[in-house]
Amino acid sequence: MSVQFNSEKNLFVIDTRNTTYAFDIIHGRYLRHLYYGKSKSEPFSAKKHKAPCTPYRQEENGIYMPFLQMHECSFFGVGDFRCPSLRIRGADGTGITEPIYESYRIFEGRRELDGLPSARADGNTQTLEITLYDDVIKCRIILYYTAFYDEDVISRYMVVQNCGKENVRVEKCASLTLDIDSCELDLVTLYGAPNSECTYQRAPLIHGIHAMTSQRGTSSHQQNPFFALCARGTNEERGEAYGFNFVYSGSFLNEIEKDQFFRTRVTVSVGGDGFSYLLTEGECFTSPEAIVTYSDKGLGGMTRNMHAFVRAHILPPSALKPHPVVLNTWEACYFNIDEKKLFDFADEAKKLGFDMLVMDDGWFGARNHDRAGLGDWFENPEKFPNGLKTFVDGIRSRGLGFGIWIEPEMVNPDSDLYRTHPDWCLRVAEREPMLSRSQLVLDMTNDDVIEYLTEIFDRTFAGVEIDYFKWDMNRYLCGIGSKNLPAERQAEIGYRYVKGVYRLLDRFAKHFPNAIIETCSGGGGRYDLGMMCYGFQIWASDNTDPYARTRIQYGALSAYPSTTMSCHVSDPKNSIESLDYRYKVAVGGMLGYELNILKMSDEIKKNIAKQIHEYKRFEHIVRMGEYYRLVSPIKNEYSAYYYILPDKSELLLSIIESAVCEKTQTKKLKLRAVAPHSEYVEVYTGRHYTGKELREGSCFELKGNRDSAQLLWLKRLY
Repeated sequence: MSVQFNSEKNLFVIDTRNTTYAFDIIHGRYLRHLYYGKSKSEPFSAKKHKAPCTPYRQEENGIYMPFLQMHECSFFGVGDFRCPSLRIRGADGTGITEPIYESYRIFEGRRELDGLPSARADGNTQTLEITLYDDVIKCRIILYYTAFYDEDVISRYMVVQNCGKENVRVEKCASLTLDIDSCELDLVTLYGAPNSECTYQRAPLIHGIHAMTSQRGTSSHQQNPFFALCARGTNEERGEAYGFNFVYSGSFLNEIEKDQFFRTRVTVSVGGDGFSYLLTEGECFTSPEAIVTYSDKGLGGMTRNMHAFVRAHILPPSALKPHPVVLNTWEACYFNIDEKKLFDFADEAKKLGFDMLVMDDGWFGARNHDRAGLGDWFENPEKFPNGLKTFVDGIRSRGLGFGIWIEPEMVNPDSDLYRTHPDWCLRVAEREPMLSRSQLVLDMTNDDVIEYLTEIFDRTFAGVEIDYFKWDMNRYLCGIGSKNLPAERQAEIGYRYVKGVYRLLDRFAKHFPNAIIETCSGGGGRYDLGMMCYGFQIWASDNTDPYARTRIQYGALSAYPSTTMSCHVSDPKNSIESLDYRYKVAVGGMLGYELNILKMSDEIKKNIAKQIHEYKRFEHIVRMGEYYRLVSPIKNEYSAYYYILPDKSELLLSIIESAVCEKTQTKKLKLRAVAPHSEYVEVYTGRHYTGKELREGSCFELKGNRDSAQLLWLKRLY
């Protein structure tokens, strides 16, 4: 059993393969957190603290002081003073929230969330449901804990139900709260910007509140929802590490607070500034799902837990199959595409071994630049005079799959859709809307918008065999208002917008069941677990420069497995050395190309064909292998990492140089994940290594050039 309740001690224990999570009920009313960490058995104990001026309540069997306790869920206004999990403003107007324990239930599998993506259950999944009730504001709070046993992950979310006759307003709702009683921790985050997403940062956690948030309506380029906490001395292989993430694609608020007792509280919440949700009689609010994992095997162990969880429970099952090597038209053509040019691309792509041609922006409406056409989802007759179906059939007849770019959530003011339905945009009627990339945002809270988009894409793609959708979203939400919602619900727009996007994604998945969806948001602006529930892979950044990509991929792989990450080789300027370097960086994820192959030299094309052939031979190692970081590119002139299959039979080692060195350097790299009593052979050189030698450290030479990279493919002989 993953979840157990000891009725004598009022104790809940959640076990996964290598971890234990424990909390109890004290005074018959309150949930007290006791332990989360390496697997252990009872007894569990709570540290006792003292502090003057601490509010308390006299209970039948003792004094209860909220501020001195570790909590499973903390409530606003009742003496805790740390970041609260939940704040509900009831009819009394105070915002004080104090539900008490009512009941519990343990069941197999999991409960699905209302209109939100969530992790899939398997045969080992169990869920604990805890019900609390606040008799003053008449709200029932239901906490859900789902244990994913094999991956050492626990997911959390809550449901708030208004059981009274008066309206209430949810003003803060944390899907996950975790109190950690540890002195010295470091905080790991992935900050960034467009073209420099997922920049890895590790810093000591200091006293006070550290907030990581997105107020942009998306999970954002600037702050990825993932973060980690680790003991000060933790490295890749040893030490304690906690990883957190959010199965949500909109604005969020992560708070990490270190208090006077050196305890750390973590909350993962939807929304942030301006968020609230009105609940009328009988109505419910469901928070998105948050996840947490723990490892005592360092940051590397935490990362591999996350990777295994995403593969097994988040990504569509088809994402675990081989990914196509695509040729995307954007950097080669931008908007300047037509039927003849793309047929020429397809002819050349087939010769080089590509699996698929992806037609990017510029195929629809009056779309010759980014100032017009968005929303008019029908083929441009000047570019495709024989119709989209005839064109796609022509691509497929050449032995290639076909992919197409769409941006359903956006509209240009210069479009037939906007001229017909200006009221379908998110905007405040009395205020001038703000443009970004000449775009406005469609109101995805409006059922009419969802129905229109469903209908127009169904009509345009009727009878067209599409294998791959690249779903883009090229601006943030700001100045938002909706004619679809009354004044008292305007603060719900961001949350309802994201649920509308999920609704449309779900329709695409059902209407085009054989098509891959790759999601994108101006690059990596929605690189999150919510999108991954629908997307085969994600475009991690618009920046295809290999030096920048090395850092972006290093950060992204801290939280997300390689199979989620679309990595493209862009124009090498007819340099074989540059092409080789770009390729060896790109094979850190799922390989694709974005260049004008019609203008490449014969030598470049020959090498592209060789790269694609080689990649397909070891793609399974990258896609399904366990990831081990050896050297970080953040503070070093080179980086190194490897993927190894779970059975230890094959591994792929990448060594990427990013700076010019004065002389050749020899580096010792320890590949500790290999089978210790086996022998391995390197495929390209035929050199043999013992497992012991690889684990204790083998020497590799750096060439000292900025464009140098090495791939070593090792196979186990016995």
